[in-house]
Amino acid sequence: MESKDTVSLLQKCDLGTKMAVSSIDDVLDKLQNTKLRELLQKSKEHHEKLGNELHELLLRHHAEIQDPGLMAKGMSWFKTNVKVSMGDDYDKTAADVMTDGCDMGIKTLRQYLNQYKDADHTAKAICCRLISIEETLRDDLRKHL
Repeated sequence: MESKDTVSLLQKCDLGTKMAVSSIDDVLDKLQNTKLRELLQKSKEHHEKLGNELHELLLRHHAEIQDPGLMAKGMSWFKTNVKVSMGDDYDKTAADVMTDGCDMGIKTLRQYLNQYKDADHTAKAICCRLISIEETLRDDLRKHL
């Protein structure tokens, strides 16, 4: 019997990858620093690859694939674009906003690991991989603050 916790954790991770890709897309084209742009492009590719794995797992579980709510996506876009447009140095401000997003994602994913404790090993492992991607991105972004 499949666990509701497994499906819920997979869905939350999938939403997390979609939010990360969307946030990266919001700033990517406007960056001047080549290394920062390459860092975010690489991270976007990691998130997309993990998102594809999540989609396959959700399909195997016959689970609904959800999209981030319009309100969440809109608030993220608004925060990113307003904060970045108010800063003097677009690249540093973008790195700051993205670092905050990583911190929020890491915290939220760890909460989901605790909340969905009956999820199977595969779901927990993929969540831990996503946390690792976020931690690496956050640490790499700090060089650009």
